[in-house]
Amino acid sequence: MTKRYETVFILTPVLSEDQAKEAVSKFKDLLKEGNGKVRHEENWGMRKLAYPIQKKSSGFYHLIEFESEPSLIAKLETEYRRDERVIRFLTVAMDKHHIAFAESRPGRGGKQAGEGDRTPRNKKVNA
Repeated sequence: MTKRYETVFILTPVLSEDQAKEAVSKFKDLLKEGNGKVRHEENWGMRKLAYPIQKKSSGFYHLIEFESEPSLIAKLETEYRRDERVIRFLTVAMDKHHIAFAESRPGRGGKQAGEGDRTPRNKKVNA
């Protein structure tokens, strides 16, 4: 039975853009080899860390949302630990509320920022 997961990992800031893209493609290929299906991915780019990790204060953030068997998570996280380019990672299983929220985020086919349920307010006119 496949479940839906979301993983965020931080790559070391000393990488070039090409090296960071190669690292991301390595993890995506690992998911595909394990019969996982990548549903969505976001490159958040270089960001400042909340606290220093391995004497680094920034890193390349990347999010991948995917479906897979639960056994694939252990393999993925083992690869994160083995790869010296990854300084932090977090993988979570998505429940139905998390999936609904993820589908409604801007850029995911849901409503875009600025669109929505807001109705324009009537201006108050002083008579």
